[in-house]
Amino acid sequence: MMIKNLLLVSFFTLLTFKLAIAEVFPTASPVPGGIAIIKLDHDFNNQSKVYFWKKRILTRKVNNSWQALVGLPLKIKAGAHKIKIINAQGKKYFQEFSVHTKDYETRHITIKNKRMVSPTKKDIERHYKEKPLIIAALKTWTENSNIQTNFIHPVNGRFSSIFGLKRIYNNQKRIRRHTGLDIAAPTGTAIISPAKGKVIRTGSYFFTGNTVFIDHGQGLISMYCHLDKTNVKAGQELTQGQNIGTVGMTGRVSGPHLHWVVSLNNTKVDPKLFISKNNAEK
Repeated sequence: MMIKNLLLVSFFTLLTFKLAIAEVFPTASPVPGGIAIIKLDHDFNNQSKVYFWKKRILTRKVNNSWQALVGLPLKIKAGAHKIKIINAQGKKYFQEFSVHTKDYETRHITIKNKRMVSPTKKDIERHYKEKPLIIAALKTWTENSNIQTNFIHPVNGRFSSIFGLKRIYNNQKRIRRHTGLDIAAPTGTAIISPAKGKVIRTGSYFFTGNTVFIDHGQGLISMYCHLDKTNVKAGQELTQGQNIGTVGMTGRVSGPHLHWVVSLNNTKVDPKLFISKNNAEK
């Protein structure tokens, strides 16, 4: 009986291990701010291309089937939508998918540095000079067939502000959407790259403070804001888990934390979709 029980335990342990190995991220979540994962027709190959709202879409092959990973804007409406596919012969066709509704809560935030809520004329001028640099980084497209989408946690901390929140600063009427995931941690806590990639740009910006942008390939970009120190430079190749800097409170913040952004087809999506629940929060 003991041997039989040991065999059963070994079997289920092996089964669990195989299932864990087979798990592929990101998690599909076809809602505003989420990701639609669309299985492509059988004639799709690595010479084919996919577009959504005129933006090129990441494609990958999983278990001999091709998929399109579509980042869905927070402003997208629920209902039927279409991707455009251009095959290797230049033939165009469309494939439909559905987007579901999702409600995000409203949260009031107090920022002690009032300039970060009501910037001066000089602050605004600085922001408008910096904005094109940030936009260009998030628009980066690199052909890459070996993309690492199973992310690990970039910093050891708690989720202090989740993606998609409707945020009101210092009781102003204007609502701003939270297009990243905030992870609270003490100043100086190490930040690591959640996947292999290449540093596109680093810099210090008015709202985001010390910032690092990483290109993971095919329009998958990650952004790390409010750093105390930056330990990488543009053009540097990174491995998963490599140190990129430390947590700080530069830019518009209410305390030390990492503001982590993940952009897919130049669309900011929920970073938690790229992380296993077992590895999501420490």
